[in-house]
This record gives sequence, C-alpha cells and structure tokens, in this order.
Amino acid sequence: MLADRTSRRALGRAASYGVAASVPVLALGWLVRAESGVVAEADRVTVAAATRFTAARPALRRALLVGQEALAARWVNLAATGVCAWAWRRRGLGARAAWAAGTVWGAWALGLAAKGLVGRARPVVEDVVTTVPGTSFPSGHAMNAAAVGVSLTVLVRPLLRRRGRAAVATAAVVLALVTAADRVLLGVHHPSDVVGGLLLGGVVAGASAVGHHGWAPAAPSGSAPRIEV
Repeated sequence: MLADRTSRRALGRAASYGVAASVPVLALGWLVRAESGVVAEADRVTVAAATRFTAARPALRRALLVGQEALAARWVNLAATGVCAWAWRRRGLGARAAWAAGTVWGAWALGLAAKGLVGRARPVVEDVVTTVPGTSFPSGHAMNAAAVGVSLTVLVRPLLRRRGRAAVATAAVVLALVTAADRVLLGVHHPSDVVGGLLLGGVVAGASAVGHHGWAPAAPSGSAPRIEV
C-alpha cells in the first residue's frame, strides 16, 4: 500500500512538472501552427543567413553533413543504450539504466508523433545546402540530443563527484547546442524547430526523471562506487 502511494505521488509530481514545463513548447507549437508573422519572419531571415554562410564555406558544409549523420537518433540512441548497458552491468544501476534507456527511446517516439501532429514544412531557401525528407517541427535531432543529454546526466550522477557531474552536464549542453546549430546551418530546420526540439526533449526527460526519482528506491550505499573525475 505504501509503495502504491509512493508511486502515485511520484507520477503526480512527474505529471505536474511535465504540464508546467510544456507550456513554452505548446505556445511555440501553436505559433508555428498558426504561422505567426513574427516567428515566421525571424525563422526566414535566420535560415537564409545561415545557409548563405554555410554555402560559402565548403569545409564547414562537409563537416555539418558528417555531423548530421553522426548526430542522427539511430546512432546517438544506440550509443546512449550502450552507456545504459555499462551502467547496469558494470556499476549495478539496473533500475536507473532501464529508466534512462526507456526515456531515450520513448522521447524519440514522442518526437515522431509531434512532427506528424504539427506537420510543418521544411525551410525553403535560395542557397540550398542539403535536403532531407519529413516535416520540420520539432527538430528530431535537437529533441533527441536534449533527451539523451538529460537522461545520461541523471543516469551517471551517482557515479561522479562534483567536477565529474559538472563536466557531464556541460558535455550534454554542448551536444544539444552543436546539434541545434547543425540543423539550422544546413537549412533543414527553422530556428523555432530546434528551440522546440530542445525544450520538448528536456521536458520529456525531466518529467521522466522526476517520476523515476520519486518512485525508485535509493541505491544502497556503496553499491555504485563513484568515479574519480
């Protein structure tokens, strides 16, 4: 009975966090869906400038195309799953690893659903750098990077000391920002797409973490030795 109450409270906190944190995402999605003049114009101007910048620099274009493939969800999520397997097998964080892997792949599926719901077309630009299929809002690459960053940061937190935690959190932010920049500089996403993706990925992973933290029992002391970083 106590476990049931704890689970319900954890789910309630996760739902409350998710609803509150989703407000900016929903507002941005509504503006995009309504083709708000301010958002549409800012997107148009920014993407045009970004693709001109990229088209004039062949080396940057090649690097961005490599990044587009390397940062695709299939590779990033597989790498994240590998980290989860390591945390489970080598560090004894079974429940935490299962939560992180489930959150990563669940966020990916939710991102696909959100794309279909909004149905925004890709940017149309003069200086075409590359083209990709599918719809535009939210950016799947950006959402996935944010969800993976938050999930893995929470996953390895018990293993690290203060400097290690700061380093992992910084790496997660850098991954998200590099991914977002890649999408806009290639002209395959509007800036509002990557902002929406980052926000939604963070919200999903954050709400999931809140729920898991309140539901999962604390790990016994010494069961997950910290890594000196």
